[in-house]
Amino acid sequence: MAGKPTLKDVAEKAGVSEMTASRALRKADAVSEKTRKKIERVARELGYVPNRIAGALASRSVNLVGVIFPSLSSFVFPEVLSGISSVLGASPLQPVVGVTGYNLEEEENVIREMLSWRPAGLVVAGLEHTAAARKMLAAADIPVVEIMDVDGEAVDYCVGISHVEAGRRMAEAIIARGYRRIGFIGTKMPKDFRAAKRYQGFVEVIARAGLSLVAERQYSGGSSIAEGRKITTDLHQQHPELDCIYYSSDLMAVGGYMYCLSNEVAVPGQLAIAGFNNLQIIDGLPLQLATTDAYRFEIGQKAAEIVLGDPPSARAEKTCVLTPTVLPGQSI
Repeated sequence: MAGKPTLKDVAEKAGVSEMTASRALRKADAVSEKTRKKIERVARELGYVPNRIAGALASRSVNLVGVIFPSLSSFVFPEVLSGISSVLGASPLQPVVGVTGYNLEEEENVIREMLSWRPAGLVVAGLEHTAAARKMLAAADIPVVEIMDVDGEAVDYCVGISHVEAGRRMAEAIIARGYRRIGFIGTKMPKDFRAAKRYQGFVEVIARAGLSLVAERQYSGGSSIAEGRKITTDLHQQHPELDCIYYSSDLMAVGGYMYCLSNEVAVPGQLAIAGFNNLQIIDGLPLQLATTDAYRFEIGQKAAEIVLGDPPSARAEKTCVLTPTVLPGQSI
């Protein structure tokens, strides 16, 4: 066969009408399972790719779910995507990802582009958006699920944890273990609204205990082990009296731990360390770092269930709040 295969080519080889072939490839109920499998096999043999744009004009949507993240450079958001994919995998829907770089204006552009393709649903990380983006989300006429955070006003559906509460709980755990000379290291500040909310909750509890942070660094760049080690080196050498450092991410906390190992600083004997996110990377360390489980995979699953409306109870509540869990490990 010369040229790109068409729906007509698939229909002719399968011995069915173009309408039947189209319905089968869209997984419509009007086609028997036996016929659908035959048509799908022929389409694979010919290398046929359906024209989703044409289908969207007829059905008003495509079998895509827009997923918008601020970054894919850490382990955090890929795990959310894995949760989404685990649920969508049994449906005709496929996730398509847009990345904003923690920039609200770029997020607005990504939302506009995503919605122009008429997706079946939209999953967006965070509750903070530009006014124009918020209007687009509100007018989308599809399930819109804001994820990761519940500290704010959602446009439609919302699934996540309270980051303010996550910060509070870690502060309570640290204070309960007797630490009083406490520092903080955060990244992507202030553009990472969720990290800023954890900082807010953490400082709130510290103040309630009659304390204040001895030292802090709020770094505008992204999280990395190398940056965590570098900033910890600077902070601890300037403030050797610190007995605990709370990091906005596990990656930075691992960097802090690397500093301690290379400088023979006992953890937690001389310096306690706590991070956030319960990333798999901390499982391979000689010592289990304190962290907070934010249930990223589960958040992705629940968001996808809302988009699908399956089970029907998934859309019963507009807001689904998961409880952040402090895992003290061996480092505090």
